This record gives sequence, C-alpha cells and structure tokens, in this order.
Amino acid sequence: MSELEARVLPEATLARLTQYLRALNALEAQGLERTSSGVLAKEAGVNPSILRKDLSWLGSYGTRGVGYVVRELAEHISRTLGLNQDWKVAIVGAGNLGRALSGYAGFTSRGFNVKAIFDVDPALIGEPVGELRVESTSDLASVIDREEINIVVLAVPGDAAQDLVYALSELSVRSVLSFAPKPLKVPAGMNLRRVDLSTELQILAYLAVQG
Repeated sequence: MSELEARVLPEATLARLTQYLRALNALEAQGLERTSSGVLAKEAGVNPSILRKDLSWLGSYGTRGVGYVVRELAEHISRTLGLNQDWKVAIVGAGNLGRALSGYAGFTSRGFNVKAIFDVDPALIGEPVGELRVESTSDLASVIDREEINIVVLAVPGDAAQDLVYALSELSVRSVLSFAPKPLKVPAGMNLRRVDLSTELQILAYLAVQG
C-alpha cells in the first residue's frame, strides 16, 4: 500500500473531491483538455485556495502557468475515491424511495450498479422494479453472496434499519447508506453514511425564515 493509499483524507476534502470530479467531467464534455485552479474552483463552487489545498493531498497534479490536465486529474480523483472498482449495490426497501433510487441513472454512470432490491412485504416479492425483481429480505444472505454485493442502501423505516445494520455486519457488508430517519448504532468495521431528508428540509425552512 502506498503512502497516499494509507492516508485518510479529511471528510470535508472527500466531499469536495466529488464536486471536483463532477466539474472535471463537465469540462471534458465541453472539449477542454486543460483547466486552471481558478476555473475548476469556480465550476465546483469553492475557493481556489481550498481547491489547491485539497488537491495537495493527492500529490502534485498541476503545473504552474499550465494548470491541470482535465482527464488525468479526473482519473486520479476517481482512483482515490475508489471509483475504478466494481461496486455492486443492493437496496433494501422497495417502497417509493427504494424504487426511485433503483432507477437513478447517476448510479450507473458513476460506477455503482444496482444488482438487487429487497422488501419484507409478501405482496411486493417478485414484482418488477426496472430490470430487477423484488426479492425477500429473508434471502438477503444468499443474494448478497450471489451478486457479490459490497454496498447496501437502506430505504426502510427507522425501527427496521437497526436490525438490518446488525444483519449486514454479520454478512461482512462494510459499506451502508441509510435513509432511515434515526441515528443507528454502527458495528466496528462498518462505514455508514446517513441521509436525513427531513433534517435537510428543516434547515432549509429555518434559513428561509431568516430571510
């Protein structure tokens, strides 16, 4: 393992790297082969000094007076984020949110392939969702093994989410994205990210009131 691979990047830097990658892809789509820190920072919505500091974590990829090679920097950020690997995703919860997530085109375009969707409702088992069919949560272990799932998205109520986190840990799933509206206890060795839509809406409501 290299020094860079062993280094743990700050969470804020990781979040901004995804913005830089999106901006680089947009610049490449415009036919640009090179860009400056000023242009890239503007496209990503950050300060140029912050961008340069973030990219310094990755090593020297810019040349003074010349800037960055767009494709080269995009590929390096992709490797740093692990996007050059094969990520196979399962969604637990085949309600409105789970179905919407399963059809999100942005997953596939960024290297995340949704391979399975689950639910506990017998009425939903076997129902088509895009190119998939809803599978029973009781078959979680066999399907995760069959499809070699390495990321699971939880689109289930809060009470069900915690038991699922423990079950997934037993199945050696180490990466979980949760939309459950409550904090969850995370077993050792598991990385869990939580998206709380209601909290974000409440923050927006507060900011709107403040004017």
